[in-house]
Amino acid sequence: MSDPIARRIAQGAGRDPADLVIRGARLLDLVTGELVETDIAVCGDTVVGTYGAYEGARVIEARGRIAVPGFIDTHLHVESSLITPHEFDRCVLPHGVTTAIWDPHEIANVLGTAAFDYALAAAGETVMDIRVQLSSCVPATDLESAGARIAAADLLPYRDHPRSLGLAEFMNFPGVVAADPGCLAKLAAFAGRHIDGHAPLLSGTALNAYAAAGIRTDHEATGADEALEKIRKGMTVLIREGSVSKDLHALAPLLTERTAPFLAFCTDDRNPLDIAEEGHLDHLIRTAIALGVPPLAAYRAASLSAATAFGLTDRGMIAPGKRADIVLLDDLDTCAVSAVISAGRLVDEALFATRRVTPPPGRNSVRAEPVSAADLAVPPPAGETSVIGVVPGRIITEHRRLTLSGLPDLAQDVAMVAVVARHGTRSIGRGPVQGFGLRRGAIASSVGHDSHNLCVVGADPEAMARAINRLIDLQGGFVVADESGILAELALPIAGLMSDWSFEAVRDALPPLRAAARRLGCTLPEPFLQVAFLPLPVIPHLKITDRGLVDVDRMALI
Repeated sequence: MSDPIARRIAQGAGRDPADLVIRGARLLDLVTGELVETDIAVCGDTVVGTYGAYEGARVIEARGRIAVPGFIDTHLHVESSLITPHEFDRCVLPHGVTTAIWDPHEIANVLGTAAFDYALAAAGETVMDIRVQLSSCVPATDLESAGARIAAADLLPYRDHPRSLGLAEFMNFPGVVAADPGCLAKLAAFAGRHIDGHAPLLSGTALNAYAAAGIRTDHEATGADEALEKIRKGMTVLIREGSVSKDLHALAPLLTERTAPFLAFCTDDRNPLDIAEEGHLDHLIRTAIALGVPPLAAYRAASLSAATAFGLTDRGMIAPGKRADIVLLDDLDTCAVSAVISAGRLVDEALFATRRVTPPPGRNSVRAEPVSAADLAVPPPAGETSVIGVVPGRIITEHRRLTLSGLPDLAQDVAMVAVVARHGTRSIGRGPVQGFGLRRGAIASSVGHDSHNLCVVGADPEAMARAINRLIDLQGGFVVADESGILAELALPIAGLMSDWSFEAVRDALPPLRAAARRLGCTLPEPFLQVAFLPLPVIPHLKITDRGLVDVDRMALI
């Protein structure tokens, strides 16, 4: 029988053996929360039978393991995992993440629409199902020197690609609320498609205006009251827990069986070391349950609610007619992943070996001249001055006003920060930052959201210059330096954002970097991504770009 629909009907009815049977599973019923003993029959990439007994050409013995739908990461930047999409596939699919919704915003800010060409090609090659949201704000603002500019007309050729879902996070929320013509053109071009939001602390009538533009999701809620207002106004809130942005503890009390249809999970930015040590979406699920979230609510948010929010009606449940994305668990509360089936295929290392791999673009993209200590030194301010206040575990920074004895002012934990343009222009923004704990040396990164200029934090201008110049030599990466030289480094030569190594090699390179930063006195658990968010001028309250300090609340340079 060659007709695929006829084959599914025959196998679902039990007239023909199923292609695959998962025998003796306990299926988590996302309607009632019950664990139901059943076989699961699969034809090709589709579930065709549950709540019964089946025979199959291939059988996986579940032996009482719990079957839940594959997890859906609703918002992430693959490039922020520091690895290529194909290595990301190998890294997170074994954690049960069978669908990922990728906004290639970071690489698009470096390469322009070539990033879409690459993302869409790679998404067609991975074992997991990657869907692409087209980056809406490149650059996010005009307060920095950018590597690319993408207008509505540039997005249109990609709108109808089969792997394109819609428009990615609309970071320029002031532009939306003010009905900026450029924003309106993009919103109109994707009217009726999914449009992701990005509106930290937005509330009241301004939030009404933002949602009225057709924006349906938001992953920037950092408090339960903020999230509740957004879901009450028809948005789906994507609860984020990444390597730096950690909102799960604050939002977990909101996630109940009643609210689960309006909440989903995302990681945004999560590196291979954190994935190895903690997990990916499995980490979010087990953490949520440990915080008191009912298991049914957690697993709904990780699958069915996520699928519904993004119009992926073919997945989110283990049910006849749905995509056969199935995770077998040894334990429900700890989300102990035992096996993963992606589109009807049991995931193992051999499955990854058969993929086609599109070569990544973006080598030799760091176009910056070497700098000197004098270029980076910050003149001692007179009187009270604005200081970026870092809050561990959050990308929101405070706008502090301090009187400094000089720079650095180690007694007040105030170091220097500089952002060096890397896209062919010569400009350097300099200022003070509090909260890194540095006593000497410098740490630098070419991952600098969103335009990815070179950012360095240090207590010593000589070490800061040494770190920046090493980044230029490496064509991007992370560097730790002190008065003696380079202490640790990781090259990220693909657009200055991604390694060409395996995820295991990148994972193993990160602990020496963290250890080197700690030797300089750094107290932050993830210093490099914390550096990376200092130049992000769409997240409150005080940031820095290559143009200088930015008061984000006023969207103005200081």
